[in-house]
Amino acid sequence: MDQSVAIQETLAEGEYCVIAVQGVLCEGDSRQSRLLGLVRYRLEHGGQEHALFLYTHRRMAITGDDVSLDQIVPVSRDFTLEEVSPDGEIYILGSDVTVQLDTAALSLVFQLPFGSQTRMFLHEVARACPGFDSATRDPEFLWLSRYKCAEPEPKLPTPLDCNSAPGGSNFDGLRPNGKGLPMDQNSSDQDKPESLQPRQNKSKSQITDMVRSSTITVSDKAHILSMQKFGLRDTIVKSHLLQKEEDYTYIQNFRFQELDLSKEAFFFHDTPKEEEWFKAVSEGLHPDAKYAKVKLIRLVGIMLLLYVKQEHAAYISEVEAETVGTGIMGRMGNKGGVAIRFQFHNTSICVVNSHLAAHTEENARRNQDYKDICSRMQFYQLDPSLPPLTISKHDVILWLGDLNYRIENMDVEKVKKLIEEKDFQTLYEYDQLKIQVDKKTVFEGFTEGELTFQPTYKYDTGSDDWDTSEKCRAPAWCDRILWKGKNITQLSYQSHMALKTSDHKPVHSLFDIGVRVINDELYRKTLEEIVRSLDKMENANIPSVSLSKREFCFQNVKYMQLQVESFTIHNGQVPCHFEFINKPDEESYCKQWLNANPSRGFLLPDSDIEIELELFVNKTTATKLNSGEDKIEDILVLHLDRGKDYFLPVSGNYLPSCFGSPIHTLCYMREPILDLPLETISKLTLMPIQTEGNGSQLERPLEIPKELWMMVDYLYRNAVQQEDLFQQPGLRSEFEHIRDYLDTGMIDNLSASNHSVAEALLLFLESLPEPVICYSAYHNCLECSGNYTASKQVISTLPTFHNNVFKYLMAFLQELLKNSAKNHLDENILASIFGSLLLRNPAGHQKLDMMEKKKAQEFIHQFLCNPL
Repeated sequence: MDQSVAIQETLAEGEYCVIAVQGVLCEGDSRQSRLLGLVRYRLEHGGQEHALFLYTHRRMAITGDDVSLDQIVPVSRDFTLEEVSPDGEIYILGSDVTVQLDTAALSLVFQLPFGSQTRMFLHEVARACPGFDSATRDPEFLWLSRYKCAEPEPKLPTPLDCNSAPGGSNFDGLRPNGKGLPMDQNSSDQDKPESLQPRQNKSKSQITDMVRSSTITVSDKAHILSMQKFGLRDTIVKSHLLQKEEDYTYIQNFRFQELDLSKEAFFFHDTPKEEEWFKAVSEGLHPDAKYAKVKLIRLVGIMLLLYVKQEHAAYISEVEAETVGTGIMGRMGNKGGVAIRFQFHNTSICVVNSHLAAHTEENARRNQDYKDICSRMQFYQLDPSLPPLTISKHDVILWLGDLNYRIENMDVEKVKKLIEEKDFQTLYEYDQLKIQVDKKTVFEGFTEGELTFQPTYKYDTGSDDWDTSEKCRAPAWCDRILWKGKNITQLSYQSHMALKTSDHKPVHSLFDIGVRVINDELYRKTLEEIVRSLDKMENANIPSVSLSKREFCFQNVKYMQLQVESFTIHNGQVPCHFEFINKPDEESYCKQWLNANPSRGFLLPDSDIEIELELFVNKTTATKLNSGEDKIEDILVLHLDRGKDYFLPVSGNYLPSCFGSPIHTLCYMREPILDLPLETISKLTLMPIQTEGNGSQLERPLEIPKELWMMVDYLYRNAVQQEDLFQQPGLRSEFEHIRDYLDTGMIDNLSASNHSVAEALLLFLESLPEPVICYSAYHNCLECSGNYTASKQVISTLPTFHNNVFKYLMAFLQELLKNSAKNHLDENILASIFGSLLLRNPAGHQKLDMMEKKKAQEFIHQFLCNPL
């Protein structure tokens, strides 16, 4: 996720966040999460300067509300950012990067995640340093070396203070609007954090973090093979080596222990809790062995810690970690998954920890969460020409977490009786996860060990008693561990009843996993054979491929409903690279609604690859397709390196939708949009908003869009007391049903969950090309925020249809607040959710700062608390 967007919302005019990275501030034994942003500021005389903005945050940084400015560090001539390798720490290629930031006034140590984002961040910081020479600095060198500005100036006699103290940078007190916070005043060595003092060798049982090294050993061959060095020839060698892997590797068994830590849903990035878990787990490792932390990844209450014994550390490479949130509108991380992938010897391993949707009746939602995690969890490879890796593209997959599947079609007392009799086999037949796996709906190809322990949920906290709350939830095996891959044996699978700090009981499993280990002598022999063969093949012929299909037609494309067409590329006798390339004067190889997966790749002689063309229309592209300004028409150019180009026409038809249509357009559509001629839809969509009162030649309009009324009326009749309304996501299949209902009007009775209708309403408001409060009124709304009389005056100036919609929605939200005892909604929650949808900053304008974001929410808050 690009967290620079959140930082940008906090910046003043003229400031721009170049890039951001999530890191950890290390001070002694303390670890505190920080968001680091490189900010560029243009000076009045035309120059520019940079500073590092350091933010604390209470959750994943999605908007400016999620972050709080902690420090500003000017990138001046006394600024250095150096990668450090503390003594006594074990080396793992691909683990977190430790960097030390020094200025005349402070010294800080950060751990940054290994990967392309950190590499780009460090490169941009180096470019921002005074005296940087882009012509002589290699980005790869920057990744493994020292980031330093020119010769440092003498230390400042006074500490840097962003509010008052002038200094070597414009950020030292001249920030617009008086923004900024005092910075750390300690500068002497004795005042440095403990982590910066000379390090003593650690005891054998102490937990250590990994640092990278530029030394390459035989054990790093998997990493070497992933590096792009010599173009086509190197890719051919790599591909042949992978094909002949069995010729130079052997299977050796290793053990991995998985401990499920996803029981408590902590606050977003609540650092003390994260530290508490890290310390507890670290202290729980075997005291007679030296372990190394490979990676820690966290999303809200989902945390995954990966450790490795010291003797295995040198054989781990290509470590990457990613997160996927599956909350409302796909944005929030209260549900979702985290994953760590790595290469161990010559075997790729992916460990996933997930927290899926709760409640017995949300079985379909859990299935959707699983599928979303599988499709959206992508790990970028070191070779940028290669497509990202998905979870399924690994030799070994370990999946654990609070999967939340329940016992169905059995009353609570019957469940408890079977547990008392330890008849787990009978109870297991009613387990939702087993039923779904048997149907091949989820976790296809995965295996789970026999459940020989009682259900892990739900207990009264602090005891072994089943839930005695008013809801009296039935016991269930919510907490599970599954695996997929060859040469895997589960040695144990059990729960831990002794732990009583949660309403769950944690589970653990021990595995024996066969890993492919390289035989150095056989590897060299295989490599020599490949190179000799390649010498004979080079320059033999021009690459040529055959395509199973050359024209593609997408019929009846609908809003936010993915369509996929596939074809196969079969290669001839010459190895080749292929890539979809841009057409002249175009910025991308295809239109925004289209994507080729993969869009580039490599083919060995007489090999095949399947290409999927994915068509997906969203809020960005829907309006022009509705109006006819754009059509489902494009031509893809498939280019072969050293070969010819292939032209692939793409065509189809889009079914217009109320999603992506302007408010005034929908008000003039008294019939469902799909019952109208395309010419009428185009005319109404292109009609300027200012002409809405001059519709003498058009049919008498509705006061508000009928589609909006249908959704709000449904929620008013069915969901005013619904708990977590507008906070829990709905089902994608139900959204498609709702969309069709609104666009056709052919369905007599809408059948969907309250959460699905609520999310559809939010998606509808988000898709409006002109928000409910028009762009032209945005700044006026901010100026009168806090003055309800003036705010009502601004709303009265809106075009009639927009005015009607705003008042209608406010009246509905006030009705929800009357039922807050049941639905648990309050003015702040609704103002936060609807503020960003009803009151959007003007299209194309730079993101505004956090204060203006808060004013927008305050503006909506007034109308929720006062009579309309």
